[in-house]
Amino acid sequence: MNGGKGRRRLAGRASAGKSTAAHRSAGARRRLGRSGGEVPLDRLTTRGRLAWLNSAGSRIGTTLDLERTAQELAEFTVPGFADGAAVDILESVLRGEEGSRWTGTGVPLMRATALCAVEALSSLEPTPVGETFVRPEEAHETLLHRYCLRQGRPVLVSRMRHDDFIKVAPTESAAVKMRAAGVHSYLAVPLIARGLLLGSADFVRAPGSPPFSSTDLALAEHLASQAAVYIDNARLYGREREHVVSLQRTLLPRATPVTPGLRVGAEYAPSTAHHGVGGDWYDVMALPGGRTALMVGDVMGHGLPAAATMGRLRTVARTLMTLDMAPERVLARLDLATRDLEDEQVATFLCAVFDPADSTYTLASAGHLPPLLLDGHGSAEFADVPVGAPLGAGVIPYDPIRLRVPAGGNLVLYTDGLVKSRHEDLDHQLECLRSAARGLAPEALESGGLIECAPAGDARFDEAVLLVATTDSTASGASAASDGPADLREWQLPQEGRAASVARGLVTDQLAAWDLTELADVCELVVSELVGNALRYGNGPGRLRLLRGERLVVEVSDTGPDLPQIQHADLSDEGGRGLQLINMLCRRWGSCRTVSGKVVWAEQNLPS
Repeated sequence: MNGGKGRRRLAGRASAGKSTAAHRSAGARRRLGRSGGEVPLDRLTTRGRLAWLNSAGSRIGTTLDLERTAQELAEFTVPGFADGAAVDILESVLRGEEGSRWTGTGVPLMRATALCAVEALSSLEPTPVGETFVRPEEAHETLLHRYCLRQGRPVLVSRMRHDDFIKVAPTESAAVKMRAAGVHSYLAVPLIARGLLLGSADFVRAPGSPPFSSTDLALAEHLASQAAVYIDNARLYGREREHVVSLQRTLLPRATPVTPGLRVGAEYAPSTAHHGVGGDWYDVMALPGGRTALMVGDVMGHGLPAAATMGRLRTVARTLMTLDMAPERVLARLDLATRDLEDEQVATFLCAVFDPADSTYTLASAGHLPPLLLDGHGSAEFADVPVGAPLGAGVIPYDPIRLRVPAGGNLVLYTDGLVKSRHEDLDHQLECLRSAARGLAPEALESGGLIECAPAGDARFDEAVLLVATTDSTASGASAASDGPADLREWQLPQEGRAASVARGLVTDQLAAWDLTELADVCELVVSELVGNALRYGNGPGRLRLLRGERLVVEVSDTGPDLPQIQHADLSDEGGRGLQLINMLCRRWGSCRTVSGKVVWAEQNLPS
């Protein structure tokens, strides 16, 4: 039942959602009476009709899917009430917007949403479900447009005459086929909820069925009113889900940073389940010295509260990682932050820090599923990371583990939505994930191919995050004498007073090799100050690291416990100005604690 802007008529081409009952003949239009025998709906008592309407509540609106709800409405009425039914929904409603208030002019844009008909009406001409027809309004205006859509009034053509078919059908061809199929009665009702037009439902009867009566019209109006509420609820839910998904995507990283010695691919796949959107997240951060932090987390629960908690925890995690804290210390601080949240959320979290100098990961887990480690030669095993309590449980400390990944190997981090299934236990699903990862080509693995291996259809009920980190083949060492990464060099400094001179020589030679001699003067001053502070306050320098990435980073480690701070120096003071010079000459500088002491680093911008 189509016409004007985007209407269509019934067709016999059965949609995928047709029930078996929809293919019965019109003569099978029966409903059970109180005695258990079959009674035609038109012969039921008032109580029987009310019981029929009441049964709609258990068969329409069984899900929060708008299109499915419309299809359930069509299937509920065929063949019990009509021989054919079609449901059209406003295009704006399908986008989650409010319905339309009729103004007496114009016809809102409609989309064919549901169709159901008996086999006898297989020759009719519908608009395929999902398509929208747009025709000039003045060319052909049906009774449906004139009354049902513009004025919100039902349309009843009890006995159709020859001229009525063109008033009901969208085209002359459709009118001819309706006439040939023996359609003799037509009924259309608007779908109205909260005073707003959502769409319309139209019905026809074929030979063997009595014409629609005023009683049928009243039944259809009550049914349409009930179904409109279900459709509006599905619309509201769909709009909220879109908002949550949009919020979640906004809170996730838009791009991964440059990661020396590492290629990182990330995928986020929202669930198609009604309550499958929640608090899964990932993050990739570039740390001083060329290290990279990889994080995945999952807030328990779903909906907007879980997404909001995810955003707060991700912000805290990024702040802590900016301080270049060890993964286990990040988890301990995050646990305290989670306990401070008013909504008492609990989350799992996995943090991994990659060091390109030796191609190692330092990992710590707060109740998260184990990462998958692939060696690049066909082997895939789950990393034996000590599993601490989830964030917010209040059980500290967390234990780290250090893993070395061979060149070309992969570390796969993920959330449980990638493996959870309604039909299989977790161990089985983890084994399926391991087998799938082992069978994927390296290119497919890095491009997120494991997302396709997640449970499909109704079996999958949660969103999924996937993070695949691939070690570059050049990231297999970083000493000056090795074939390590071309942009990273690391040296062991002597403990005696000549350490500053040695460091300046190493930095100058390396900058010349990198064709960055214009940065040598400032870099020599910076490394002299860092090594001097390590000699004075840090029990002597440890290792010197120089990284050429988006910026030039120089880093010196020592075993001292105290982090350096800028001091105010009087005019008569002989020292105390080194960090002030570094602060003025460099883009930024900082320090962080390590297991054996601390690291102090400074960044310079590269020449344009």
